[in-house]
Amino acid sequence: MSRQRFLHHPTKLFEISAGKTIDQLVSEMTFTAFQGRRLGEAFEIWTRMLKKRQIVIWIGIAGAMVPAGMRRLIAQLIRRRMIDVLVTTGATIYHDAYEATGGKHFEGTDKVDDVQLRKYRIDRMYDVYADEKRFYRLDVEIEKEFCPLLRDNYPYSTRQITEKLGAWLSERARDKDSISIAASEAGVPIFLPALCDSSLGFAMMFANRRRGRRIIVDHMRDVHESAMITEKSSRSGVVIFGGGVPKNFIQQSAVVASYATRHDRTHDYALQVTTDAAHWGGLSGATLEEAKSWGKYGPRAQMATCHVDSTIALPILAQALADRFKRVRRNIPSFEWTADSLKITFQRFKA
Repeated sequence: MSRQRFLHHPTKLFEISAGKTIDQLVSEMTFTAFQGRRLGEAFEIWTRMLKKRQIVIWIGIAGAMVPAGMRRLIAQLIRRRMIDVLVTTGATIYHDAYEATGGKHFEGTDKVDDVQLRKYRIDRMYDVYADEKRFYRLDVEIEKEFCPLLRDNYPYSTRQITEKLGAWLSERARDKDSISIAASEAGVPIFLPALCDSSLGFAMMFANRRRGRRIIVDHMRDVHESAMITEKSSRSGVVIFGGGVPKNFIQQSAVVASYATRHDRTHDYALQVTTDAAHWGGLSGATLEEAKSWGKYGPRAQMATCHVDSTIALPILAQALADRFKRVRRNIPSFEWTADSLKITFQRFKA
């Protein structure tokens, strides 16, 4: 091994200039250092995914991204088909429904008397406030108006529930820039592996408790359906913001698919944005390289990890993609679901 091997690629001087686009800026960051370089690498990985033929692009989103103002951005990623499958929390979809039906989140501060907030029924998410009374109104609407659209004693996957929720919201929403509506219209599946850990979940529970319903959410069906997507994908990529349950739900689809087919069905590309660290031993900070030992990613998978707040990275990456792909032209997957099977076909998409 020669000494020169380590001194081969010098960093490049970064400069500002009038008219520089966000995608140019982020691309140039690839030749700097630290998390700036990692953000540039993440952008390049996502770009490569979008240029591949017949690839299924998963995105996992955890954290209070809708209260933080990211709802329209995520809906745009769906409508422009820069992603093909969304895995997120029940809270994300609940907050999306809340805003789509007229609810608001408000700028606040973390320097506040939370006991006083409780007195006024104001909920706090770090420096964002929400009206708990308005939340309760939505809970009741879901219980009384949405839940009657669901059959009793039928084992729903969360994908089936979110598809129906998107259609329901589309008919009554004041604001159509909704994640659920965009996904329902585009045929993009949404999985909520932690549905019960949200107001959406407990509104459905109250429909069972107070209205004699028997709504069943079958999370094993979620595992089955997500694994089928990976089984039937010749190539797949993963985009992760925030870690948590959505991160591993996506990653484990490769493990289950490999068990089912007895062939490696590992993911081919991955980028993650996280503020956690690997040395704590938790999944949110776990490296993508570690996941190779589980068979979640292939030995030659292209990967990038950026340690930064998702509310910083997501808008920058999304705008950079919009700059680079002013016209999105790719073959997108169409998912044709039956009771126990899935057919994926690809069709030309332009936006």
